Amino acid sequence: MTYVHSLPETSCERPGLYLIGVCFDGTACFRKGAKEGPLAIRRVSDDIESYSPYLHKDLEEMGPFYDLGDVGPEGEEGDSAIVAMEKRYGQKVAGFDPGESRLVTLGGEHSISLIPLKIHLAHYPDLVVIHLDAHADLRDGYGGFYFSHASVIARMLEHFGSKHELIQYGIRSGTAGEYEWMKREKTLSPSRKEFLKRIQDLPSERPLYLTFDLDYFDPGLFPGTGTPEPGGEDFHSFIQLIKVLNEKNFVGADIVELAPALDPSDVSSVTATKVAREILLALSG
Repeated sequence: MTYVHSLPETSCERPGLYLIGVCFDGTACFRKGAKEGPLAIRRVSDDIESYSPYLHKDLEEMGPFYDLGDVGPEGEEGDSAIVAMEKRYGQKVAGFDPGESRLVTLGGEHSISLIPLKIHLAHYPDLVVIHLDAHADLRDGYGGFYFSHASVIARMLEHFGSKHELIQYGIRSGTAGEYEWMKREKTLSPSRKEFLKRIQDLPSERPLYLTFDLDYFDPGLFPGTGTPEPGGEDFHSFIQLIKVLNEKNFVGADIVELAPALDPSDVSSVTATKVAREILLALSG
């Protein structure tokens, strides 16, 4: 199954806009099921409008984009699975040039975001990483896993250069140490107004990457996620951001932590698919 309006991997050309899934939830510490996220988003994509009333763009009218399929563990577990999937992911996107093409990665748990993040950080020495999440994800390993979903931002920071920047919003759960770090480094925006202004004030040419953990949304609106946290944001806060990113040098994104089986109503899957639609359209130029 491919994302609606996409072209299959067999017809892939470069440069272009690419979609790829990473089906993994091996370090999930509460409720699993995120490995089914990519399939759920593709399935629902055929049942939502291709037109965005927020960006006034249509998937049917933008240039072609390609669904490269999925990678996942092949018997590996935990940290070794991340290492193995990174290699298989690299084979899928061989020849991908972040300066010319755009890549959207569907998860899977948040640990998989490290794979596309490393590619973009290596290419853009001044990349700004926008991190939407309920959790800080700054632990130095968790549950016996170095590449834990609770450690993805800590692992990402190991690949940061002097000009890279992290901006976080929506976080409402973490250790005292994580909050002390975010306060010291001034990465966490305390309000939506301040967060949006911070993005708006970035120079127009500055490359921006979005890593979006869907538990950013309030669980009353988005229950289909492995580690829900009360007090989250609504869909319109995301739309406010995507309108800003649509006018910026938006270069890539990942969308993670949809666990479709945890929400039999499919509301979470529909919401995640609309998030994917808006991100694809904003990246299309």
